[in-house]
Amino acid sequence: MNSIKNVPARVLSRRPGHSLEAEREQFDKTQAISISKAINNQEAPVKEKHARRIILGTHHEKGAFTFWSYAIGLPLSSNSILSWKFCHVLHKVLRDGHPNVLHDCQRYRSNIREIGDLWGHLHDRYGHLVNIYTKLLLTKISFHLKHPQFPAGLEVTDEVLEKAAGTDVNNIFQLTVEMFDYMDCELKLSESVFRQLNTAIAVSQISSGQCRLAPLIQVIQDCSPLYHYTVKLMFKLHSCLPADTLQGHRDRFHEQFHSLRNFFRRAADMIYFKRLIQIPRLPEGPPNFLRASALAEHIKPVVVIPEEAPEDEEPENLIEISTGPPAGEPAVAADLFDQTFGPPNGSVKDDRDLQIESLKREVELLRTEPEKIKLEAQRYIAQMRGQVNALEAELEEQRKQKQKALVDNEQLREELVQLRAALLEGERNQGLREEAEKKASATEARYNKLKEKHSELVSIHAELLRKNADTAKQLTVTQQSQEEVARVKEQLAFQMEQARRESEIKLEEQSDQLEKLTRELEAKATELARAQEALSRTEQSGSELSVQLTTLSAEKDALSSAVRQREADLLAAQDLVREKEAALSQEQQRGACERGELQGRLAEKESQRQGLQQKLTDEQFAVLQGAAAEAENILRDAVGKLDDPLHLRCTSSPDYLVSRAQAALDTVSALENGHAQYLASMSDASALVAALTRFSHLAADTIINGSATAHLAPTDHADRLMDTCRECGACSLELVRQLQDRQALLQAQPGLVRMPLQGILQLGQELKPKSLDVRQEELGAMVDKEMAATSAAIEDAVRKIEDMMNQARHASSGVKLEVNERILKSCTGLMKAIRLLVMTSTSLQEEIVESGRGAATQQEFYAKNSRWTEGLISASKAVGWGATQLVESADRVVLHTGKYEELIVCSHEIAASTAQLVAASKVKADKHSHHLSRLQECSRTVNEMAANVVASTKSGQEQIEDRDTMDFSGLSLIKLKKQEMESQVRVLELEKTLEVERVRLGELRKQHYVLAGAVGTPGEGEPGRPSPVPRSGAPEKPPLAHKPTVGPRQDHQLDKKDSVYTAQLVNY
Repeated sequence: MNSIKNVPARVLSRRPGHSLEAEREQFDKTQAISISKAINNQEAPVKEKHARRIILGTHHEKGAFTFWSYAIGLPLSSNSILSWKFCHVLHKVLRDGHPNVLHDCQRYRSNIREIGDLWGHLHDRYGHLVNIYTKLLLTKISFHLKHPQFPAGLEVTDEVLEKAAGTDVNNIFQLTVEMFDYMDCELKLSESVFRQLNTAIAVSQISSGQCRLAPLIQVIQDCSPLYHYTVKLMFKLHSCLPADTLQGHRDRFHEQFHSLRNFFRRAADMIYFKRLIQIPRLPEGPPNFLRASALAEHIKPVVVIPEEAPEDEEPENLIEISTGPPAGEPAVAADLFDQTFGPPNGSVKDDRDLQIESLKREVELLRTEPEKIKLEAQRYIAQMRGQVNALEAELEEQRKQKQKALVDNEQLREELVQLRAALLEGERNQGLREEAEKKASATEARYNKLKEKHSELVSIHAELLRKNADTAKQLTVTQQSQEEVARVKEQLAFQMEQARRESEIKLEEQSDQLEKLTRELEAKATELARAQEALSRTEQSGSELSVQLTTLSAEKDALSSAVRQREADLLAAQDLVREKEAALSQEQQRGACERGELQGRLAEKESQRQGLQQKLTDEQFAVLQGAAAEAENILRDAVGKLDDPLHLRCTSSPDYLVSRAQAALDTVSALENGHAQYLASMSDASALVAALTRFSHLAADTIINGSATAHLAPTDHADRLMDTCRECGACSLELVRQLQDRQALLQAQPGLVRMPLQGILQLGQELKPKSLDVRQEELGAMVDKEMAATSAAIEDAVRKIEDMMNQARHASSGVKLEVNERILKSCTGLMKAIRLLVMTSTSLQEEIVESGRGAATQQEFYAKNSRWTEGLISASKAVGWGATQLVESADRVVLHTGKYEELIVCSHEIAASTAQLVAASKVKADKHSHHLSRLQECSRTVNEMAANVVASTKSGQEQIEDRDTMDFSGLSLIKLKKQEMESQVRVLELEKTLEVERVRLGELRKQHYVLAGAVGTPGEGEPGRPSPVPRSGAPEKPPLAHKPTVGPRQDHQLDKKDSVYTAQLVNY
């Protein structure tokens, strides 16, 4: 075999250990091992070394992409301890990881929220903690993304805090509120953890207790700077705003202060925390924000993490810089050159091989040195940080003493010598700190040298990568040539098939020509016979016939030669066809062999598929068993509540019971469909698991609410309802037991649960008020009737105002005529605006009915949404009544028999009634509806017109009322004093009268609410018919409308404008 002396560099670059892919693979492997060891289902705290490797990994790749790529695949929804430790590791990564971790975690907010919501709905001790922890993590991510000045570790200087707060009071106020929310989430997690643990100090020495307590170290690290920042911001707020405005802030701060102080005190008493963290002590009382000098007494709490002991285990390399193949990989597989070209002849190595081996040995020697130097630098930096933290704590203590001395300078002059000694000691500590900083700078210089060496290694790796890229290009060219050969082969096969077809066509054409020539030859033969007969009959034409015979013979020879030529061509074509057929038969044999191999592979794949199918079936049944077991626990808990004495005080309404029972009934059909689908295909149990989960929760909710409803029901109905709930629980438990057994699963009948649920639904409907159904049948007709009656009342009011205006022009003149015309014109404008608003509301109502009723009729839509319909009817009655009252008040004012204040009150009442009508119409309207925007514009126009009426009335009142000039020139001092006392007596009398009248107004409003409730809930003696609205005689004010109830919506259906309506402030 020929040996190759000069090995191509491209081939050498293909050897493993000379590219960044190996480093990346080793890094991913290290991260996967650390994540799997840190996040597991063992009830023990996360080990610090695994968490530290994960954090160093985020700094290595400048983000958390690798962490999330592994974390997203963890079965967090199956184990609450696993989810708890995941939250703990994520909290540590957010605090100590690379700054880009925040942006990477932002993309996985939905995953964090789903884990929290899942465990929040389940009855699990760790699940409750996971729910609270996820809320804290989401709050932390949102806060630091909104305020990038604050790092995730919350360690900033006071100057950065001042810059982040700014000078705008609104920004300071908002930042303080967000920090309060941040602190609430931290304290809620600590309180939940302590609530689950025993108060004994020894609990912290148990692994289960340490598993719960370990995340509180990060909570303590967060709470300490948050407390300091809130104190600073509160003092700044009190310097800008009045103390009464910030009373709520102070109350909230005091509550958080006492909770934080208790938290620090309890944590400091536990043995577990004493060796891991130095917890600061808070003062006995909160700072006095009302005294600005109290800021000087505030001491920043400093959390100190003690120096960690070095671990016995050798740290794993995050980056593999070895050039040799990994341990455990065979040498033959590591050398692509030997695989491709085979081993060289002899054992003589060329210069390049010797150089490569020497470089390998050098790299192996140098590989451990950067890691050792890094470890020493990290250990030294950690020691320096511990010393800096201790010096900062001492410096804070010195600052405390200095600030106290400055505040109490006048009372403590005799302690001046001690103060100077303390200052000198502080300067000495400052010198120590500067010396520590110099040592840190020297360490940083050493680190820069290590970084330069690492850069050289990276450049070497980059050169190897370029060589690898050249080899990859050659491989690509080779692959392209192979593809070109395959393409040429396909083209040759196609040309061969085409040549065969052309030869067949030519053969057919030649056979046709041969037959044609044969026919021509026969025709010539007949002509020759005729010519011979003519020659025997006529001797005179012998010479001519001989000439013709000669000519015919020549033509015959030419035709014979042409036939021979055609036969030769045909034989050549037949040979070519035979060759093509032979080649084709060879291709067919090769295809048959390949087909046999593919069939064997297909049979192997089919067996593997059957094995995987069986495995999938077993896994799906295991998932179904787990879901059924969880559903059984939920249902057992609900059935146990029926006999629980603590549940006797829980009550529920029949309406809510009916809604829960109806929802549970709806899931029975989905459960039947899921069961049928699972029996048809046992490899997919997703539909059955989803339906079973929803059914178990809704059935348990129905049973619990049925028991709660029975506590307020009559004895007969209560006994029947409790029995039906027990029957429903028994049927449901029997169903979930059958779903856990493979044999009983086939005979399971989910439809048997429908009967007890229907019984609960029927009993709930019997317990509902009897008059509601009867009223709902007439609600649809009442809406149109009330809207039409309101429009008619407004039209009538406009006509009456026009008649009053004409009468006022004939009956009055001068200033009174001007005042009356101005008031009546403003009333006319108000009536027109109300009429336009009622018309727009009617159009919007028709749009709502058309878009919401679906296949139901208009009457069924109104009956389904009875509360909303009642709100529309009440609002329409209020608008019509207000219009009638305004006309009567205006008539009395024009005739000088009424008061101007009546017009003002009626205007306010109309504004409130139209706002009620707009709110009732807006509840079910689409926020992008054109009619809704027009209705809001009409509402604003009504408010403006009502304001015009009030302004016209007040200005007219000022013009007409005589105001006597006050002339006190003729009064003496005694008379002036006497009249002053009389005026004071009159003022006190009027104030007393005003107070009594306000009390009377409040009682009237209370009675109005009572009557409105009585009208909205008719008694059993009345069949629920709505009382007709009196349109003649003295109109009565309609009852106050109930707030329309809107069905609950899911979280993803809510937007920013939900439940936000414009409030109109009405002053009577």
